[in-house]
Amino acid sequence: QVQLAESGGGPVQSGGSLRLSCKASGPVFSINAVSWYRQTVGNRRELVAEITTRGNSNYADSVKGRFTISRDGARNSGFLQMDNVVPEDTGVYYCNMIVSQWGPRDEGEMYWGQGTQVTVSS
Repeated sequence: QVQLAESGGGPVQSGGSLRLSCKASGPVFSINAVSWYRQTVGNRRELVAEITTRGNSNYADSVKGRFTISRDGARNSGFLQMDNVVPEDTGVYYCNMIVSQWGPRDEGEMYWGQGTQVTVSS
């Protein structure tokens, strides 16, 4: 069973930085895509940043120029570097990965992490 574990969230002051990490464990052959989503109370989960299966990086307009998504295939990990944060970045951040377990012909399945809280104070 593949599991994703996030870390790196917490309180931060406006203008500061955080680095979120997400590590996949279990039977992992490859990480095909990595995404980070944010959810606030009463709202739907929204895409913040992604690295697609083709290796393209995309960002929500609200975080362009401030956040950077990356991944480390050797460590089955994904990261979200959050710089110059603002109070509107507050929320629970969820890692999402498409993981192949059985080899190059396995297109992969989608997995979610449990979420990590980020709270930005002004």
